Amino acid sequence: MLDPGRFKLGTFSTNCSSGMTPTKVPERWNNSWDNNLKLAKMLDAAGIDFMLPIARWIGYGGETDFHGGVLETMTWAAGLLAATERIAVFATIHTAANHPVVVAKQIATIDQIGHGRAGLNIVAGWNKPEYEALGLQLPDDHETRYGYAQEWFDVVRKLWSSPEHFDWDGQHFHLRRVKGDPAPVRGSVPIINAAGSPQGRGFATDNADFLFTPAIDLSRSTGEIAELKAQARAKGRSVDVLTFSHVICRPTEAEAQEFLHYTAVENADHEAVDNLVRLQFAHAHSFPHDLLAQIKHLFAMGHGGYPLVGTPDQVAEGILRLHRAGFAGTTLSFVDYVEEFPYFRDEVLPRLEAAGIRGGSVARRQPVVAE
Repeated sequence: MLDPGRFKLGTFSTNCSSGMTPTKVPERWNNSWDNNLKLAKMLDAAGIDFMLPIARWIGYGGETDFHGGVLETMTWAAGLLAATERIAVFATIHTAANHPVVVAKQIATIDQIGHGRAGLNIVAGWNKPEYEALGLQLPDDHETRYGYAQEWFDVVRKLWSSPEHFDWDGQHFHLRRVKGDPAPVRGSVPIINAAGSPQGRGFATDNADFLFTPAIDLSRSTGEIAELKAQARAKGRSVDVLTFSHVICRPTEAEAQEFLHYTAVENADHEAVDNLVRLQFAHAHSFPHDLLAQIKHLFAMGHGGYPLVGTPDQVAEGILRLHRAGFAGTTLSFVDYVEEFPYFRDEVLPRLEAAGIRGGSVARRQPVVAE
């Protein structure tokens, strides 16, 4: 994940029911462990860089209860790291629901399982109904949320770096004779944080290796990425920016558009989409609020992800546009990851390699795992 000069590709939300697509079609993603394991082995053999899960505790309702079924991310990551060889696998952790001393040891453990391939996606919290489901109170102001998250991560880093027992007396945590043994293989792991508010982006540029943000208007994204990198440089840090995309890749553009209409128009779970957009408006700043109402159709397609819809040439060009805008990588989602990824692997990855943004494919050097 931290190697420079390679546009990163990963998958997103395969641990969640329906993946990133709130659709009612029978082909929608079945997030079973067997499907996740099968996909992880295909991704690993193809040279895909990482898998990123969503930590979700209640679904979005609707006919499908979009994201109502979710594999817990730390145990999911542990299993996938044990079954793969090269791919990085992240655990997504809500700071308010997980004690930092426990998380520090969990991450160090799964990093040993993966021989240095674990990652941590830190979530400061935004979804008020989830907090209520867990009996927690979501602070109304971002300063409090990110102040808590900062102390939480400070404790994690201290546990990973201190060879001795230590006490901690902070605003939110009071610890006695704690020690982080073991530490991650390289002393730390790649850190992702999704942030849209000024406080969130301050946290990300202070702590993360990758800031995760949507790509809606690429000209706007180019300016934002430059600002974020400058903000990090002013703190003596370097931060890359990732986004997320939804892929419908077919031999012809007409076939891709037909499948898009079938999944995201004819069979969209509109109630779930409405709930998702409403909660984003009410509690989150991940998406710019001035654009949110305009992109509701993108939520029906792929949770607001950048649309990569068309032929292999068109999908590859879409990824190249993200690269030219300054993004360091993107996640990929499909209506059915296992069924659709092989065509992407065989047709789009070679085009990205030829364009010089990916390097040689592992799939060309290693046998592809049987599908």
